[in-house]
Amino acid sequence: MNLKEVLSQHCSKPTCLAIRDWIGSDADRFAELVGIMLSGDEVSSKYAAWVFSHVVEERPRLIRAHLPALIANLDRPGNSDSVVRSTVKALASVDLPEEVQGPALQKGFDLLMDPAVPVAIRVHAMQTVFNISKKEPDLLRELKEVIEEGMLTGSTGYRARGRRLLKEIGELSPDIRRERG
Repeated sequence: MNLKEVLSQHCSKPTCLAIRDWIGSDADRFAELVGIMLSGDEVSSKYAAWVFSHVVEERPRLIRAHLPALIANLDRPGNSDSVVRSTVKALASVDLPEEVQGPALQKGFDLLMDPAVPVAIRVHAMQTVFNISKKEPDLLRELKEVIEEGMLTGSTGYRARGRRLLKEIGELSPDIRRERG
């Protein structure tokens, strides 16, 4: 399959799923998909991001080798929302190794705190930051403050995820729950 050619055309859901199945557990095919997703080509990177989400959902271990490049790509100027959304969604769904947690945390906070960023991206960034912060009370405290501030003007989706994570923060660290935000 010429992946770049297929992804440069309209990509239907059946085509997306067929590509996901073609990639399977093949690390080289997945690397090709990630390369297309990060290429910056408006059409093919958007469709590659869609396929990427489906592959990572079924085979999250494939993402591990690509984490540094994916995280570095998050703040590339001109990035499409679909590439950023798929990347942050993937980061929120996998156990990040320690060596990439710092950059992922910083990019996650940056995305979460930017009101111009689309809600889906901010919600996945919120989850990513929470996942990384679970063992660090100071980070949980900072995240709590950011979530509470965002809930004042956030969308329904933002507020729903925010309430759920604030509850989890309170369960993980009862002393934080008692603090007034």
